[in-house]
Amino acid sequence: MTNHTVPCAFGVDPTRKERFSLRQARYYAIAQDMARLIPAASQRGETIQLLDVGVWNGVSMRYIEEHNDLGTVEFHGVDLKLRDNLYKRDAWSSLTEGDLLSGLPFLPSNHFDVVICEQVLEHLPTIDVALETLSRVLKPGGTMILGVPIFTPPAQVIRKHAVPVWDRLIGTKKTRGHLQAFTRGSFLRAMNRYCDVSVQQTRGFRTISGGPLRPLENYRWWWQLNCSIGRIAPALCTEIQVVATKNLVHEPRQPVCALPVEAAIQPSSTLLTNAAVRTRTSDVLAPT
Repeated sequence: MTNHTVPCAFGVDPTRKERFSLRQARYYAIAQDMARLIPAASQRGETIQLLDVGVWNGVSMRYIEEHNDLGTVEFHGVDLKLRDNLYKRDAWSSLTEGDLLSGLPFLPSNHFDVVICEQVLEHLPTIDVALETLSRVLKPGGTMILGVPIFTPPAQVIRKHAVPVWDRLIGTKKTRGHLQAFTRGSFLRAMNRYCDVSVQQTRGFRTISGGPLRPLENYRWWWQLNCSIGRIAPALCTEIQVVATKNLVHEPRQPVCALPVEAAIQPSSTLLTNAAVRTRTSDVLAPT
């Protein structure tokens, strides 16, 4: 981990002061996945094409770059609106503004070795096109990592149907950004229906977090405890991350970035609803 003079999450993220921030543990887990993929790709002399949909402030690069000393990963980002404080903007191979609900037609099919979509899908009114798109742009044999908040049944029914009614009754003006209320099971069923992938792993995060417990996030053992619970009982967590591999088609090929099923996982936003599309940089993301 990088050394900082001020407290930062996992030694790399100054946006969170807790040393083992449970909210940021999802990105550390992704970085650990990439740490296993990068050496193999580097040995083969291949470059990993990574697409981050809902790139937000570039947090994925901040964590992954710790394992990318050889420059094996090329980062591509898509978001509804690119932020001014995007991390290392010039280091991204391409950055594009676009609407996930439009199907991102400017992105080529079967192209990216890794596709990340963290904390985005819960903001969308529908997820069928979004999931189909994430699957479409992923290369056969490539790795998909999707993260969403979840509820334990029947809490998702209350959140999705009762809370809006309550808001109308009391006249609340609070804007609720989450339009979906997933359980672990409902999200996996949606992936099975709309994505051509095989799920390799589901891991949970933020089992016990926030409020008066937040100071505990400065201790490794607290983070490790939450990660252990997340591996054993992800459905009980506040959010999950699903790691999947796109199914091979035609002749099998050696995937650049297929995480093995048995790979040990160490304890380790964005609303896309505008039709504006503006492509920036590289021919890789030129219209097809």
